[in-house]
Amino acid sequence: MCGRYNVIDDPKIQFLLDILGIHIRAQTRLNIAPGAKGQIVYETSRGRTLDDAIWSLLIERKPDGTGYRPSPKYSTFNARSGSLGSSPLWKKRFHSQRAIIPASGFHEWTGEKGRRQCYNIHPLDSAIAFAGLYELWDFQGEIVPSFTIVTLPPHPRFSHIHPKSIPLMLTPEDFDMWLDPCLTNTDPLQHLLKTQIRQPLAIEPVRTPADLEPIGQGEEIEADE
Repeated sequence: MCGRYNVIDDPKIQFLLDILGIHIRAQTRLNIAPGAKGQIVYETSRGRTLDDAIWSLLIERKPDGTGYRPSPKYSTFNARSGSLGSSPLWKKRFHSQRAIIPASGFHEWTGEKGRRQCYNIHPLDSAIAFAGLYELWDFQGEIVPSFTIVTLPPHPRFSHIHPKSIPLMLTPEDFDMWLDPCLTNTDPLQHLLKTQIRQPLAIEPVRTPADLEPIGQGEEIEADE
């Protein structure tokens, strides 16, 4: 996953939030990049929350004190599924700090430098529920949420768009289990970490990720059986 996604306040994203039990409208945000703020859903003993969060798990104060930024030492906007149970960075959070990141689509680029084509990728009939992990950082009393998106190994029918990975996109039957902070035994989650396309995807060439204006002919990728 190259590191861009979008959220469009429309019936699809609102239906996703309704399923999650969140009765707040999503905010339209185009071309969200690592270090920018997205919205995440997570669950604690007080229930489920939709919260603004910085996209990159490890964050620090900006040197000029105007806010927060991703750690310059480590890239943590994606978490590879194969290391969730072993990496000291991900293991604890995988056991009890899982989140869902509502999205409308995500972006990938193909082609040579200078002639690269951007694609907007989204399910045909629904919004996206990215699987993620989160942290609530305490900066001298200021609580700042951050998150990462889980990625799977490459899928053979998606590798012409992105040869290295594909994000883990959950379906409604996964939501309660993924968000349950009391489910610290992650064995029931292992089937989700296998590379798969669980819903049909539209691959649309767009002019830029900032306006998502379609150009040219797209394609559809069927879900795995």
